[in-house]
Amino acid sequence: MSTAPALTADAIERARQWVAERGRTTPARVRVLAHLLQAGRALTHAELEAGLARAGGLDRVTLYRVLDWLVQQGLAHRIAGEDRVWRFSAVDSGAGGHDHAHFRCDDCGRVYCLDSLRPVVALTLPAGFRCREAELTLHGLCPQCGA
Repeated sequence: MSTAPALTADAIERARQWVAERGRTTPARVRVLAHLLQAGRALTHAELEAGLARAGGLDRVTLYRVLDWLVQQGLAHRIAGEDRVWRFSAVDSGAGGHDHAHFRCDDCGRVYCLDSLRPVVALTLPAGFRCREAELTLHGLCPQCGA
């Protein structure tokens, strides 16, 4: 059973607007993106599935397809965990940016986007190299585990 809070009207409306700007608006796309927007951290497929179960859920294949579409459209990004499990997070402001750092808690395994931290690796590449995406993951304890 999920302990995720019910989706807020604000999260649903933002998700609906962002999805409509990129393509066909479906209830599944809006619900998944709203859930990611409201989560405050990157979520695994299983966490999303459990969180969405509160309102009727989605079958696994639909959830995978929606997540793939959100990533392709730049509305979400996929983060590889050390446990080889993908985590998904809504992209800040729906702008499609993937150039921020992540924080992984060594105790609970949760992954958080650190939107204010931008990797500077792309600025120091040798001549002729162009960076399309940079990924930086910091490790330590999240506020709950560090308390």
